[in-house]
Amino acid sequence: MHQIVTHAELDALITGHGAVMVLFGGKHCGVCQAIKPRLARLAETEFPRLVAAWVDCQQGGEALCASQGVFSLPVLQLWFEGRPFDRLVRAFSLDDVRRAIERPYGLVFQGQG
Repeated sequence: MHQIVTHAELDALITGHGAVMVLFGGKHCGVCQAIKPRLARLAETEFPRLVAAWVDCQQGGEALCASQGVFSLPVLQLWFEGRPFDRLVRAFSLDDVRRAIERPYGLVFQGQG
């Protein structure tokens, strides 16, 4: 997962890729640390054109998290074609994430492999 800290990094990621998943979490958030590698693996194996990123809201990314309205952890934000698409907050499963990604991912990358 790409680690991002600044608004410029987030904007570049969103505008530079058709599909972006950002996990807003924290170094001291046990749930965040447990789900982070699973989300990275999900992106790699099932959605290879989805760019996965991480913002540590407890160490370095506080301003970015606040500007994105992230005040509890974890939060997963999805962007497709530069636009916010879905946001999963606190209690979500990998199946919830998969379902949120499948349809828009298929439409954005239809026929592109």
